[in-house]
Amino acid sequence: MWRSKARDVLLRYSRLVAPVRCQVAFETLPVIRTPPLHSSTFISHNKSCYRSIRLFSHDSAPIAHEFGDQVHSESPSSPALESADASTSTSGGFDENPRFLSHEPETSSVLSDEISSLESQESGAPSLNLEVGIDEEGPEGESPDPLFQEAGNCEDQMSEFVPEEPFEEAPDETPDVDMEQVENVLSVLQSSLDGSLESSLDKMDLTLTEEFVVRVLQTPLVLGGNLIGFFKWASRKPGFSVTSRVIDSLVRAVAAGLRKKDAYALWDLVKEIGERENAVLTTDALNELISLFWKLGKGKAGLEVFNKFEEFGCIPNADSYYFTIEALCCRSFFDWAWSVCEKMLNSGNLPESEKIGNVISCFCKGEKAKDAHLVFLMAKEKNKYPPHSSITFLITSLCREDETVRLALELLEEFSGKAQKYAIKPFSSVVRGLCRIKDVDGAKNLLFKMIDAGPPPGNAVFNSVINGLSKAGEMDDALALVKMMESRGLRPDIYTYSVIMSGYVKKHQMDDACRILSEAKKKHSKLSPVTYHILIRGYCRLEEFDKALKLLSEMKKYGVQPNPDEYNKLIQSLCLKALDWETAEKLLQEMKENGLHLNGITRGLIRAVKELGEEELQSGGITSET
Repeated sequence: MWRSKARDVLLRYSRLVAPVRCQVAFETLPVIRTPPLHSSTFISHNKSCYRSIRLFSHDSAPIAHEFGDQVHSESPSSPALESADASTSTSGGFDENPRFLSHEPETSSVLSDEISSLESQESGAPSLNLEVGIDEEGPEGESPDPLFQEAGNCEDQMSEFVPEEPFEEAPDETPDVDMEQVENVLSVLQSSLDGSLESSLDKMDLTLTEEFVVRVLQTPLVLGGNLIGFFKWASRKPGFSVTSRVIDSLVRAVAAGLRKKDAYALWDLVKEIGERENAVLTTDALNELISLFWKLGKGKAGLEVFNKFEEFGCIPNADSYYFTIEALCCRSFFDWAWSVCEKMLNSGNLPESEKIGNVISCFCKGEKAKDAHLVFLMAKEKNKYPPHSSITFLITSLCREDETVRLALELLEEFSGKAQKYAIKPFSSVVRGLCRIKDVDGAKNLLFKMIDAGPPPGNAVFNSVINGLSKAGEMDDALALVKMMESRGLRPDIYTYSVIMSGYVKKHQMDDACRILSEAKKKHSKLSPVTYHILIRGYCRLEEFDKALKLLSEMKKYGVQPNPDEYNKLIQSLCLKALDWETAEKLLQEMKENGLHLNGITRGLIRAVKELGEEELQSGGITSET
C-alpha cells in the first residue's frame, strides 16, 4: 500500500522544477490516439484532440496521477495519462527548444520524507479512491484541476485542424470487370492455338463491355494480329458496340509492335469501320496510323491515310500534317510532301517549333530550299521559331542557288547575341554566295559586320572576299584585307597569295604577281603547284616562254612537283605559239622520267608540229638546190 502512495507522491513532484533534465526528441515520440476511458462534460466525443506525450519511467509498475483530491492509478499505457498536461511553462515541461520534451524528476530528499511518512501510516491509513474524478466538477461547474481546463483548450485549438466528420473514400467509378475472364482471354491471345481464335473465345462465355475490351487491348506483350482478331470477334457479338475509345486503344496497341503485316491489317480494318460507321474514328487514331507507317518507312500508305480524313469525317490537325510530311520525305517523295505542306500552310495548323525545324530540314535535303523558306516565314507569323540548327541548314541551302542568296542574307538577322557569336557556318555561306554572284561590296560589308559584332571571321571568310576583290580587279582592297588579317592574328595561307597573284596575272601585271610570290616564299617554306601554275599560264599568255620554263625548274628546287597540267599547258603553248617542238619533246621526256603521263591530244600536237617543221626544212632545202 505504501508503494502506491509513494508513486502518487512521485507523480506529484514530477511536475515541480528539478535541476536535472532528460530531453527526448519530440519527433521520435508516437502520438497515440485512443478513445478516453471515461466520458466528460468538457471533452467532445466527435472531435479529436492532441494529447500530452507520455514519458515512461524505467519502472513498469502502475503510476498514480493526482488531480485535486482524486487519485487514479493506471499503467503507463493508460489513455487517461494522455489527457494530463505533463508540461507547462511554469513547470518546465518543454525546454527552450520546442523540438524536445523535458521530464524533471524530483529530488531524493523530498521523496524520502514523503515515502517515510507513508510507511508510518500504512496500517491505519484510509483507503483511497483510485478512480480519476473526470466526471466530477467543482462548486461552480468547473474542473477542479487546471489540467482539465488545458484539455478543453486543446479541444478548441484542434477543432480547426480535424474535420467534423470522418473521411470517406470516394466511390470507385470504374465499372466492374471480371479480371479472371480478362486473364483467361489474355492466356489465349498470348499462346499458340491449335484451333481458331474465335472458337477458343466462344467457349469462354464472356461478358463483353467497353471496359473489358479496353483492358484486354491495353495489355502489353500481345501480338497485334491477335488483338485485331479479338477485336473483330468482339465487334460481331450482340450487345457490344464499337466505340472511339476501343478503336484508339486498338490502334495504339498494334502501333507499339511496329510490324508491317499488322500495320496493313489494322489499316484495312479501320477502312472497313470508316466505310460502315465513321463516327467512331478519331483524328488521334488516324494520326497514330500515319506515324506507324512513317516509322515503317511506308510513305505512300501514310499519304493514303491522310487522304481519308475528309471521307471519315475527321479534321486533320498539326500532327496529321507533320507525320504525313515526314513519312513522305523519308522516302524522298518531296513533291507529294510539298502538296501536303501547302495544305498545312493554308489551314494555319502548324506543329510546334521543333517539328517545324524538322520539316524545313526535310525540304532542304530535297533541294527545295525556297519552299522551306516559305514554311519558315509562315512559322514566324505564328510566333513559332525553329531551332537555330534548322535555320543554319536553310541558309546554307539557300546559298547554293544564285537567286536565293539574298534570302539567306535576310535570315542572318535571326541570329543575335550569343547565338550570333557562334553562327560562323551560316555567315560564311552567305559571304561565299555573295562573292559568287559578284556582289563583292555586300560580302565586304558583311565581313566588317562580323568583325564588329561576330562571329569572328577566319581565313576562309577573308579568302572568299579577297578572291572576289581580286576577280573584280580591286587589288588595293584585296591587299588591305591581307593586312587586316595579319592585324587580327591570322596568317595568310597559300590560297590567299594565290588568289592575289591570279588577280595581277589577269591584269597582265606579272611583276606584281612575282612580288606576291616572293612574299609567299618568306612566309611559307613549301608552296603549292597552283601558285606556280598561275604564273606559268600568265607568262604563256604573254608568250614569255623562257620565264615560264624558269618557273618550272624553280618548282623542283622548292620541293614542288609539277603536275601534268603545268607540262600540258606549257607544251601546248610552245607548239601552237612558238612552234618549238624540240623544247616540247624535252618536256615530254622529262615527264616520262618523273612518271607523269601526257594525254594523247598533246602528244599528237607535238608530232604534228615536228612533221610540219621537217617539211618546211625539206621544202627549204629543195628550193635552195634549184
